[in-house]
Amino acid sequence: MDSAYSKYTSNRKILTWVGKVAKLCRPKNVVFVDGSRDEHDRLCEELVQSGTFIRLNEEKRPNSYLARSDPRDVARVEKATYICTSKREDAGETNNWEDPAVMKEKLDGLLAGCMAGRTMYVIPFCMGPVKSPFARFGVQITDSPYAVVHSYIMTRIGQKVLNAIGKRQDFLPCIHSVGYPLEDGRPDVPWPCDPDNKYICHFPEDPSVLSYGSGYGGNALLGKKCFALRIASYMGKQEGWLAEHCLIIGCKSPSGVKKYFAAAFPSACGKTNLAMLRPSLPGWEVTCVGDDIAWLRVGPDGRMYGVNPEAGFFGVAPGTSMTTNYSAMQAISQDTIFTNVALTPDGDVWWEGMTNEKPEELIDWRGEKWNPNSDTPAAHPNSRYTCPAQNCPIIDEDWEAPDGVPISGILFGGRRKTVIPLVQEARSWRQGVFMGSCCASERTAAAEGKVGELRIDPFAMIPFCGYNMADYFSHWLEMGHRMGPHAPKIFFVNWFRKGSNNQFLWPGFSENIRVLKWIMARTEDDVAVEDSPYGYLPNPTDIDMDGLDLDQDTVNTLLSVDADGLEHDIQQFGAFYKRLGDRLPETLMEEMSLLKQRLLKYI
Repeated sequence: MDSAYSKYTSNRKILTWVGKVAKLCRPKNVVFVDGSRDEHDRLCEELVQSGTFIRLNEEKRPNSYLARSDPRDVARVEKATYICTSKREDAGETNNWEDPAVMKEKLDGLLAGCMAGRTMYVIPFCMGPVKSPFARFGVQITDSPYAVVHSYIMTRIGQKVLNAIGKRQDFLPCIHSVGYPLEDGRPDVPWPCDPDNKYICHFPEDPSVLSYGSGYGGNALLGKKCFALRIASYMGKQEGWLAEHCLIIGCKSPSGVKKYFAAAFPSACGKTNLAMLRPSLPGWEVTCVGDDIAWLRVGPDGRMYGVNPEAGFFGVAPGTSMTTNYSAMQAISQDTIFTNVALTPDGDVWWEGMTNEKPEELIDWRGEKWNPNSDTPAAHPNSRYTCPAQNCPIIDEDWEAPDGVPISGILFGGRRKTVIPLVQEARSWRQGVFMGSCCASERTAAAEGKVGELRIDPFAMIPFCGYNMADYFSHWLEMGHRMGPHAPKIFFVNWFRKGSNNQFLWPGFSENIRVLKWIMARTEDDVAVEDSPYGYLPNPTDIDMDGLDLDQDTVNTLLSVDADGLEHDIQQFGAFYKRLGDRLPETLMEEMSLLKQRLLKYI
């Protein structure tokens, strides 16, 4: 193995590891991915020939493809996602845990011969700009060409990365297999997987990642959630930085003042739409640094700096339209891989919410004929698009700046029809961490729990924190101590407040620039605030409402805290804190007590 592949790298650790994995998985051949355009195009053509890809209409959607997954392999599988640490308490109560030795023995049994008849691809990849001090390197072994071509979009890959790794030993080894060996005459299928044996396992103490049985999304693209969040969050704790489920945007006023903000929202709370916001206010500009993940560090000047470690967007298609997210629609107009969306008769794609009118006929995500009277959706609710970030028409000019961009404010949010105001500001960093720990959204369907019940998702990181959540809260508090007066201000937003008629009070989407305008002013203390039992609220006259058809009662409701409802919330937050045990920072319990004291004045 060393002599066969030493032309690619002299890194003995990589060569020895690749040889060991090849011996275990027994592929028919091994290919080091070079990252070239020719290689990419050849792999895409092979995927077309195998039936995994459908080439889309070149005039309507240049250099783009549609893939349909096995219906049993359509999303991340949280129940099969493990954090494997030597001590169970280091994984914490919010993660699935298994002893590393036990899990590795189980995985070795599954991996033995799992790549028979297939090509084993070796993908050197980099999260973050290659020459950035933020950058972290990995090498993913996979038997999925689908995962390879996605890696071209979502990471920096190939020989240039292998050269950058050089003889470094601190790359992240990642093994992925779809778990569908071709032996004993077994025929291949367009979407190979092993739906009955899925494991997405993280070993932060090594560190390493092993994923088996799924070919979909973050289960197969190990640089994304596995590395950039779960493993990176653990690395950040050890090294003094943060890996967060955050977008990063730039916001520029008509006077030319520009500031950057990071924002963390649970799912279905408008994260992608905010990342690519088109401002309704004249003269204002918003640019996108990243739509999903942010790595945040304290710079030499004591301020926070953020970088987007990814090179592409992996977004949910349904609901994306020219109205809801014009920039995303422009970004996916070419060079895009679509998964589990519908196919139009002229070779383009469609999904629910893309247009007001439904097409008369389609081929749905399962490959079946579909029309508007069909009982099932044309596109899977978790169908995806994958496109290069550079396709985005509002990509920030510094989105690949090696040292990142300075972060002036951090936004948390949730989907709340009552209780939480449109926007509020934390009194301090420590209260902001308390707010982040209380991120929550109301459950929206009976199948997900009781209506109105809160789904608590601290910092939008419940599925992605790679270690004990209580220790994670402590790390956030420590970051604030390090920055002191230079720490970004923290805000909490809620675009989803409803009135007595159950209609949204705030128009949202492009109008959210009005909230960003106020936040910009607050980062300079240019406007005063009003007190509330929770955080600081805007004076109603300081939110630019010009041109909006909102009466004063609506504005007052939007900018109010429901004290009775908040008291009920506190009970649920308290129960969650209790679940985290005695590693919970005392500071957060103190903030809870202070909130209860303030509430007494309002109830």
